[in-house]
Amino acid sequence: MTEEKSERCAGCGLMVEGGIDGCQTLFDEILARDFGDAAYFRVHRLLVDVYSLQHPERYCASPKSLAAHLGGLCCILEHGASRAIGAEWLRDWLNGTPPIDKPAIPAARGALTIAEVHAAADAEAHADAVERWARSTWEAYAALHPIARAWAAEARARGAVSRPPA
Repeated sequence: MTEEKSERCAGCGLMVEGGIDGCQTLFDEILARDFGDAAYFRVHRLLVDVYSLQHPERYCASPKSLAAHLGGLCCILEHGASRAIGAEWLRDWLNGTPPIDKPAIPAARGALTIAEVHAAADAEAHADAVERWARSTWEAYAALHPIARAWAAEARARGAVSRPPA
């Protein structure tokens, strides 16, 4: 019989076997479910942005990656971008060379973790858990909301200029 050893994830603080690697395993399992079932995929981008913001050392190392995830969360929660695929106008802006300074990342990154999402019994519970997790993480980043909103506004304005009318 092996003894299970839980460690605190260095990113989100979850107590999980393997620490940050165990947390990554939970994320990978959820991603596999997302890509295997459209009912789960409907909140895919929201899930990716939140996990990335709770694990910024791995997923938000550069200013551009932070802008992608924090700006992405802002676009979804405040501008109605797709929870499945995010905001195309933000991706277009980030594909260029926008001037982005990376602010300090908060030490506390939300009261909820991926564990709540991993425990969801079905697609509806999964979507609800991702939504609660996203709002908790967004609130943890409250000091950076003005920056995220500025990135989103810049991206949206540039997207409107560079796209031909439909």
